[in-house]
Amino acid sequence: MITTKQLTYALAVEKTLHFKKTAEACHISQSALSTALNELEKQLGFTIFERDNKKVLLTPIGKEVLDRARVIIQEINDLQSLADGGDPLNFPMTIGIIPTIAPYMLPRILPDINAKYPNSEITVVEEQSHVLVDMVRNGELDTAVLAMPYPCDGLMVMDFWEEDFYWIATKGAAHTDQQEITSDELLESNLMLLKEGHCLKDHILQACKFPEPPGNHGFSATSLHTLIQMVRGEMGTTLIPEMALNQLISQDDNLTTVHLDEPSPHRKIAFIMRPNYTRMRCIEALIELSKLALSH
Repeated sequence: MITTKQLTYALAVEKTLHFKKTAEACHISQSALSTALNELEKQLGFTIFERDNKKVLLTPIGKEVLDRARVIIQEINDLQSLADGGDPLNFPMTIGIIPTIAPYMLPRILPDINAKYPNSEITVVEEQSHVLVDMVRNGELDTAVLAMPYPCDGLMVMDFWEEDFYWIATKGAAHTDQQEITSDELLESNLMLLKEGHCLKDHILQACKFPEPPGNHGFSATSLHTLIQMVRGEMGTTLIPEMALNQLISQDDNLTTVHLDEPSPHRKIAFIMRPNYTRMRCIEALIELSKLALSH
């Protein structure tokens, strides 16, 4: 008889294509993993994975099996959520958050979640937007927090926050005596942005109506913290979202903050989930807590 455990293990192997890594991730022995998959293939009557001492390959029919297994596991999880009932967030939940939001939102919301729902079991996955969208679609995440606009075809999107961008430069630089700065003035400032793949970069270009990144083309960063350090080193200037201001530049007398004078809001923050997601009460609870936390 095929079991959900066997299907879960097979889906885990699909991610890594490596038995040892999968066994470690699933907290079982490699021999136990191999036994479970051998039994699954015996029940099916064909091979899901081709393996030797060097590599593991997914067979064409194996891919079809795992596509169906993914749907089965997702449906089982949804059924379990119906049975859980009770207060929202009082059962395990996995949430994805992009790197330009996670460090600034989590310290505000997690204490409130723990205080109101002490039995909550929240697992956080920090990844770029395109990865999180795929994980939500595949049922690997309950929900994800993204900055909008971003293509989420086939998924529900629930906005809960909006904010503007602020220009960060060293004191005394041109335009630092202003309350507002326009995108035209930014062209003079050697503007540094995150590397390709971060949606914040796209949102900044969209807000400023820049066809391509201005400024220091020879520099790319993967975090806002790194960008701020480069500004401190007088290598250029940058733009950061409002929610990151306190953590990144508070009590720094050498930096100046100037609001971007372009139509607001410069980005929106939203939860995304599958259309048939059965724990909407959880999302609603998270939205309520997030609004309160970010407004303080």
